Formats: sequence, C-alpha cells, structure tokens
Amino acid sequence: ISGTVTASNKDLEAHPEQVNSEPYGTGWIIEIEISDEKELEKLMSPDDYTEQCNKEQG
Repeated sequence: ISGTVTASNKDLEAHPEQVNSEPYGTGWIIEIEISDEKELEKLMSPDDYTEQCNKEQG
C-alpha cells in the first residue's frame, strides 16, 4: 500500500507485546493516508489471510 504515514503508535516502544496481543486495538502500528485506494483490492481478507497462514503452517 502506498501512501503517507500520518501517525505511529509510540506506546509500542514500552509495550511491544501489544502488536501480538491486541493487533486490532492498542497494538496498531501506523496509520496511513492511502495514495490509491484501488491498491486495497489487492489485499487479502482476514479470512483469506488466516487460511493462507494455516496452509503455510501445514
């Protein structure tokens, strides 16, 4: 995804474990202002991503 980083989560410096324990809450990493929203169509859905990870783990 191309764009401009508009914010980063400074709390992760003290609490990096939040990336794994709260990825959809306090564990966010950056906010991005997207340059081309059509690029979003190339991303996997959460379900597709989970399926892909399961395949890779065997």
